[in-house]
Amino acid sequence: MVTVNAMGDKCPLPVIKTKKALDALTAPETIEVLVDNETAVANVTKMAQSTGATVTQEKLGEDEYKVTIQALAGEGTQTAPAGAVCDCVPTGDTVVVISSDKMGSGNDELGKVLIKGCIFAITQLDELPKKMIFYNGGAKITCEGSDSLEDLKNLESQGVEIVTCGTCLDYYGMKDKLAVGTVTNMYDIVESMNNAGKIVKPC
Repeated sequence: MVTVNAMGDKCPLPVIKTKKALDALTAPETIEVLVDNETAVANVTKMAQSTGATVTQEKLGEDEYKVTIQALAGEGTQTAPAGAVCDCVPTGDTVVVISSDKMGSGNDELGKVLIKGCIFAITQLDELPKKMIFYNGGAKITCEGSDSLEDLKNLESQGVEIVTCGTCLDYYGMKDKLAVGTVTNMYDIVESMNNAGKIVKPC
């Protein structure tokens, strides 16, 4: 029996922790995943079922759930199922473009949580994007004080090119605050997007 404690973890951590547990198996095994919300239950279940595993769910108490996975050895999630982690799943020769320090529209604080989770999810992909471009409000994410700096530095250390629009940095008065990657220009941004095999824009 393998237990994955994802209590208190925000998306996409429950799925990522479960994926790692599945990938580590060398023989058929039962994995119990503990989470504290129904969204995590649904996401973990969808990902595990995509591997061919049998999955059951149980509510243990208020904000306490258990997902039990009867897993097959070597049947970890080699390809992340759509929507199981988040809506940004770049693979291969992909360029990610981020134009805001928030993801989606509605509540700004939730948007900031979502974009941070999305960038972290990118660090966990089997195939990383070739390049990540930050412009307009997205330029703030590559500057001092950003909650995503460590994740971006991790991606850069693995060969992902991180670039930020210089005009945007100037506009926000943050050119001297750039903390990861390099400064780029609009021609380079357009050229990179034009030549990309796939463009992912999570904002």
